[in-house]
Amino acid sequence: MDDALPSSSDDARSAAPLAHARTHRLSEPLALAMGGSLEGVEIAFETWGELSPARDNAILVCHALSGDSHAARHDDLDDPGWWEVVVGPGKAVDTSRFFVVCANVLGGCRGTTGPNSPHPRTGEIYGPDFPTITVRDMVETQRALLDHLGIDRLHAVIGGSLGGHQALQWAAAYPERAGRIVALATSPRLTEQAIAFDVVGRNAILRDPGYSGGHYAAAGAQPAVGLALARMLGHITYLSVDAMDAKFAATMEPRPDSASAFERKFSVGSYLAHQGERFVERFDANSYMTLSMAMDLFDLGATREALQASFARADSPWLVVSFSSDWLFPPFQSRAVVEALLPLGRDVTYCDVATECGHDAFLLEDDAPIYAELVRGFLAPDADAAPAARVGDATAASTADDTTPSRARGSAASNRARPRPPTPRIDYDHILRLLEPGSSVLDLGCGSGELLARLRAEGHGPLIGVEVSETAIVDCARRGLPVVHADIDQGLDAFADAQFDVVVLSQTLQAVGDVRRALREVARVGRRGIVSFSNVGYAAHRERLGREGRAPQPSDHDPHPWWGSPALRLFSILDFEELCDEMGLGIERRVALDRARGRVVEDDPNRLADLAIFVIRGSRSAQSADFVPFTKNPSAR
Repeated sequence: MDDALPSSSDDARSAAPLAHARTHRLSEPLALAMGGSLEGVEIAFETWGELSPARDNAILVCHALSGDSHAARHDDLDDPGWWEVVVGPGKAVDTSRFFVVCANVLGGCRGTTGPNSPHPRTGEIYGPDFPTITVRDMVETQRALLDHLGIDRLHAVIGGSLGGHQALQWAAAYPERAGRIVALATSPRLTEQAIAFDVVGRNAILRDPGYSGGHYAAAGAQPAVGLALARMLGHITYLSVDAMDAKFAATMEPRPDSASAFERKFSVGSYLAHQGERFVERFDANSYMTLSMAMDLFDLGATREALQASFARADSPWLVVSFSSDWLFPPFQSRAVVEALLPLGRDVTYCDVATECGHDAFLLEDDAPIYAELVRGFLAPDADAAPAARVGDATAASTADDTTPSRARGSAASNRARPRPPTPRIDYDHILRLLEPGSSVLDLGCGSGELLARLRAEGHGPLIGVEVSETAIVDCARRGLPVVHADIDQGLDAFADAQFDVVVLSQTLQAVGDVRRALREVARVGRRGIVSFSNVGYAAHRERLGREGRAPQPSDHDPHPWWGSPALRLFSILDFEELCDEMGLGIERRVALDRARGRVVEDDPNRLADLAIFVIRGSRSAQSADFVPFTKNPSAR
């Protein structure tokens, strides 16, 4: 490739033989979801690592449309694979720990039976007569391969894009065989826009005179122009506006040094032409038609109810990752999967990674510190893992030591947290004492999972967190704690009414934009809510304002100046009690703390306590028989 052009995930791939690929031939015809069957199906696959004696460390890696079985190098002499960023010794999918299997999909053109394969009876190339296949058929071939390898249950199934479709299909069809599901940059079905791009790509191939009705193999050729155009169009959908501007805007001049039959007046044209022409060297046009149609036909449900029916038996842990600038598989489609699973009580971790790389992000190094580390932690969690030291979120809405308010909301700019020395969270000690044994808990603004980890250690569950900081979500994944990337201010619609025994807002409410909505959601989703916050009515804060004329700094744990603090508002114990009364929220209990003296404050807490913890319930008219109203101290001031 012209060195002046930007790189792509395709650049290291070629049509060279796959030196480490093996083939397994199915002994029985493969029944197809759309009708009919295929005889003599052959599956090309590669493996890395060693299968454990218990056969419990296998991971199935599923590739995207243009991929193959060669996910990564096997040795220093081997060619690079399509997922070198993630697969290999010591990497996120650690081949020194796991036995990794990657098979070329049914319908592919790199060793597995597809349109460029000979029919077992006639010896003639299938060509356009290859039957319509589905993602379900791809998964069936993978299942047969795993049977051959003696693997009854996978540690995990992982894939992105079309590979993510396969991972979702595994969850729907064979949940008992998939210990964990990892779905990256994918969807339960394509948008009409995505299908439209596939339609145009297929028509570019069909209208190429060299296509010859799909029988081009007999002439020893293929529709190179049509296939290259289809790939060029595909590459546009893999990028984002920002990525394309960053790659090409500064180099719009003609590039005569980039030889191509396609237009190369602009650098973006040279790039797309190069990608299209390289693709023709290693891919088959009929395979492109077959696989793109399989993607278009994939549909696990367009509604939450339909998705819940598809995933009804899929009770393994899930990791779902989307990418903010991906417009081919937009983040809302990943969220649809997450929002279907959460009311079912599934163990789900979700992150929408802020990136400019578009759909291709899951293949590139740019955002690997987030998405690859999420995969690493999810596949091999360590309950004792400490939060990683890093330069973190500019807003420090959530940090590795859980010492500042966490909004569970924010923008891409908030994803780099500032490390600070850990400070004990005394409110956690009291929150734990307020819980009944075995309580299910939703922790809003969970940070790096310190409270969730303590809850798990004491036998509470199910547990899940809601968080905005990507780095904090990575920390939770490392500890095996499920966390959903979400904005409290947008509500908690993904969770069912009374889904949890307790919903916790621990030093988070002051950083929430819509306080009333947040409290209503706490009361709806939890049978009880526990809310802790720094009390601005504390005597020292009053004195600072009265004597010095300086704004109170109600949290000793927040090192930010007033203009940089994640806290959006300051309020007192009396303010909170008044709001609960106005909203009809019942207060069951109040614990007021003087942290400096390490004591519980009973008298005049609004003046003598710097931290408050409230146990609340929903509308008083709906309180259970065991509810005992909390009586305020009339002398509080």
